[in-house]
Amino acid sequence: MRVALVHDDLIQFGGAENLLLALHEIWPEAPIYTAVASRKWKKICKDKKIDLRTSFMQNLPFSVQLNRYYAPFLIHPLAFESFDFSGFDLVISSSARYAHGIITKPETLHICYMNSPGRMFWEPSRYFEDETYGLLKPFKFLARPFLSLPLSYLREWDYIAAQRPDYFIANSTSARERIKKYYGREAEVIYPFVDYEKFSRHEFVLGDYYIVLTRLAYWKKVDLAIEACNKLKLNLKIISEGPALAYLKKIAGPTIEFLGYVDDEKRNIILSGVRALINTQEEDFGIVPLEAMASGKPVIAFGKGGAVETVIPGKTGEFFYEQSSDALISLLTAFHPEKYDPEMCREQAKRFEKSVFTAKIKETVSELWLQRKQKLQSA
Repeated sequence: MRVALVHDDLIQFGGAENLLLALHEIWPEAPIYTAVASRKWKKICKDKKIDLRTSFMQNLPFSVQLNRYYAPFLIHPLAFESFDFSGFDLVISSSARYAHGIITKPETLHICYMNSPGRMFWEPSRYFEDETYGLLKPFKFLARPFLSLPLSYLREWDYIAAQRPDYFIANSTSARERIKKYYGREAEVIYPFVDYEKFSRHEFVLGDYYIVLTRLAYWKKVDLAIEACNKLKLNLKIISEGPALAYLKKIAGPTIEFLGYVDDEKRNIILSGVRALINTQEEDFGIVPLEAMASGKPVIAFGKGGAVETVIPGKTGEFFYEQSSDALISLLTAFHPEKYDPEMCREQAKRFEKSVFTAKIKETVSELWLQRKQKLQSA
């Protein structure tokens, strides 16, 4: 069986990219198609002996740095539609924006692992709240009317493109619901994975601080954690950077510490000593709460989105159901980390380890491939 993998772009390194590499471990001979790839990713692929195939966008000026800014010019759909998959029996696209829009022959099985329907197309007010079009922020009132026409086209294209995959796999129940809402398609849920062994090997320590570990975009509402810890005079460490950093530093009190990006080893050590991870955003899934639980630590999370599928209230963490600093303050005031069993937290995280993901993906793909083979034989 000749297999190809497709991904939106290879610029950053997050959960979606980690999942792509896991898919490649299952099908090591599969080439990876993507719109553009950074130098770092080209080196990663070269070192791993991955056949990386980029689109014509790779040759555009500043294709990596300005990748998102090319969106209004409708280039990404053309990039993915230009790929030729006629030599493959199975194509698996990993998509949150464009990758599911590839065109394959009728006899080729196309399975899309959907991390999220494109928020830029379907939830633009939320999407434009963060850094995506930061260069246009001084001209926000001009930018939105300018973008309305291409976004309208991209929504139409996205809906049409979403009818092309033969089968959808969603990364969470939340993503599955939005696939149904925006595309009218059904999807099976197969959760992403956490690197359980990496986080569970550190010795359990109960420190005197909380932690926020997420990219500092405005929509992630990290300001709620800062406001709550300011008022309660709780120590809070914030790992990561992002477009909201300057604003968050401005509102932070003396108990708030910004650590920027830290290496994996230091991050894991910090996680092993927290009182709890604070997760203020709504995400489709979210790996970080699982990393905290794999470290034996409870999670305080906004009770919406992927967190409700991974955190067990009263056992591995707690939820606040109003996305406000007052709701978080109420929870933190009554929070006692000693009541949460580290082993129970780790056991919950273990349910999402890589071997579980790999087994489910293999099983699902095998079943779908058998169905396709039988259909072709009976035609």
